Amino acid sequence: MRERTTARVDRIETFLVAPRWILVRVTTDDGAHGWGEAIVPKRVRAVVGAVEDMAENLLGTPAGHISDMTWRMRNGAFFRGGPILATAAAAIEQALWDLAGHRLAAPVHDLFGGPVRTSVRAYAWVGGDRPRDVVAHVQARQGQGFDMVKMNATEELDLIDRPAHVDAVVERVAAIRDAVGTEIDVALDFHGRVHRAMARTLLRELDGYRLAWIEEPLPPGHEDAYGQVFSNDRSTPIATGERLTSRWNVRRVLEERVVDVLQPDVSLTGIAELVAIARQAEAYDVAVAPHCPNGPVSLAASLQVASASVNVPVLEQSVGLHYHEGYAGLPRGELFDYLSDPGPLRTDDGRFAVPGGAGLGVEVDAEAVAASPPWSLHDPQWRLEDGRNAEW
Repeated sequence: MRERTTARVDRIETFLVAPRWILVRVTTDDGAHGWGEAIVPKRVRAVVGAVEDMAENLLGTPAGHISDMTWRMRNGAFFRGGPILATAAAAIEQALWDLAGHRLAAPVHDLFGGPVRTSVRAYAWVGGDRPRDVVAHVQARQGQGFDMVKMNATEELDLIDRPAHVDAVVERVAAIRDAVGTEIDVALDFHGRVHRAMARTLLRELDGYRLAWIEEPLPPGHEDAYGQVFSNDRSTPIATGERLTSRWNVRRVLEERVVDVLQPDVSLTGIAELVAIARQAEAYDVAVAPHCPNGPVSLAASLQVASASVNVPVLEQSVGLHYHEGYAGLPRGELFDYLSDPGPLRTDDGRFAVPGGAGLGVEVDAEAVAASPPWSLHDPQWRLEDGRNAEW
């Protein structure tokens, strides 16, 4: 019988690495460590502070008591919820699962029932925040082996906007279809920046292009209007969920049957909660495509969940994402810069292999983390022509 470990949480540290990633390391009193990753980079000091606050409550706890610590981080205080607390808790929880996997010499997916597949399909981003040169980008991704891409649909868009802006969205999609036909699946991200009237117009105009999905079709907080805005005769699937943090957030959109693809982010939900959400969605015959335009540890955690979940058809990843290229004055950085061996996160013909290594399946290069340049990221300040703030 394997001896139960008595190692306890001794130290929880946060590291900011280029271009905009927040890594968290949990170390136990016997010197072992695991890694996690937080997000919400535009509120990075708040995230770091939340990790530090949670750490004070966890030091000395047996490292294997993951469920207990997760409950305490998410529910132990009077005030709970929101993305800052969620991402801090998720990053620490990922690191605890990484530790547990290494102690048991098993990948994390084995701790959730083992793999249900041999590979996981991946998709890649094209076009940037303000989509440009999309055909060339799609063809480049096709050359890298991907058969699915995602792009932002539009730039700033007013509540009621001009037909020319609608035409520009449709023309970009049409140009991709003209260039590559249906060899490439295309998902279109409205990014929560499209208001109700324009969303209805765009969905009607785009419905014949056989898109993989339209993502976040309305601004945050309007998920209850999906059923009113998008009629049952549409054919384009609707995706949302990257800003939802728990089963309780997800329950409503599932019960109202207004979403076809759920997109929770493991750096908001944590690993165990993402597994639970995937199981919950399976009962409603809803796909889960984890949101992950993030760094290497977040991707590794997402891949562990995808490996053990039958209703994950595709996984987002950020290789070559425009944010990595010095976006908004950030330092450059790429997904593999902080891994001792990037092999487990590389795709072959647009697919990830199910990871076989212990824990999250990747080894973070602590020296590269320590050498990363500092960064800070400000709000984008998008505005309409008349000076009003626009959804980003």
